[in-house]
Amino acid sequence: MTNSILIPHLADAMVRVTEVAAIAAETMVGRGDEKAADAAAVDAMRSAFNAVEFQGRVVIGEGERDEAPMLYIGEEVGTGTGPEIDIALDPLEGTTLTAKAMANALAVLAIAPRGGLLYAPDTYMDKIAIGPGYPDGIIDLDASAGDNITAMAKAKGVAVSDMTACVLDRPRHAEIIDSLRAVGARIALISAGDVAGVINTTNPATGVDLYVGRGGAPEGVLAAAALKCVGGQMQARLHFRNDVERKRADRTGITDYDKKYDLSEMASTETVFCATGVTKGGLVDGVERGDGYINTETLLMSSADGMVRRIKTVHRV
Repeated sequence: MTNSILIPHLADAMVRVTEVAAIAAETMVGRGDEKAADAAAVDAMRSAFNAVEFQGRVVIGEGERDEAPMLYIGEEVGTGTGPEIDIALDPLEGTTLTAKAMANALAVLAIAPRGGLLYAPDTYMDKIAIGPGYPDGIIDLDASAGDNITAMAKAKGVAVSDMTACVLDRPRHAEIIDSLRAVGARIALISAGDVAGVINTTNPATGVDLYVGRGGAPEGVLAAAALKCVGGQMQARLHFRNDVERKRADRTGITDYDKKYDLSEMASTETVFCATGVTKGGLVDGVERGDGYINTETLLMSSADGMVRRIKTVHRV
């Protein structure tokens, strides 16, 4: 039995992993301590991984080995038996959101057979992503945001003023925002959470047509794994601020610093994606505690069959 066949059978176990990470992180909601919130999620996720019968390797994590307690790039998890699986993860996407009790914090991971996910360094990444239904090649990372959303509007048969782009609210995105406003597009600015931002392009109910901007490379690979499950297009390029970050790329085997990656290169095989809400958000509900129980909601997606599930779980305390 090949790893690609085994991947869906690991889906339930991965749901459990993100659930326990989200529950642990929720204990730190509103306490103003980002590091403690992240550490709680990391410790819970690591313990849950080590109970799963697989040979897991973290290819997208929160740093390198000397940056513990993070689940670092290259870390081996699992029982050491079973299929060889690569993991992209963010135990707590939205540390600031959690510390400040704001919406849209998530515990997130994606898995693929060994070699199926881009082994990217912990640097920045320029990204552009759209959902399914558009002609191949309609977006281009090297074109302006305005030109991209104009081409999408034409393909969709609507006015540009009816299109919405999701952009992280950062000073570095001023040029992108100006380009979108110049063509009359709407902009949904978010304070954090670009994995959810990309996924929102796949759901018509969100009203988001395009995601564009610079964010973390780990989040970029996670978003690509999710997009792989439901269809869509994505392009990305690593962005290095200094030689230290370029050396990180060297250690992951990346030598072409200017390469433009497409979705098939970021997630080249079957993938499973899980996201459990820590705080309530547009993607999933957050952790809710009651008398003797804890409720969680998880978004589970699989590229093998295009399956998308929303799983509500009651955990008895």
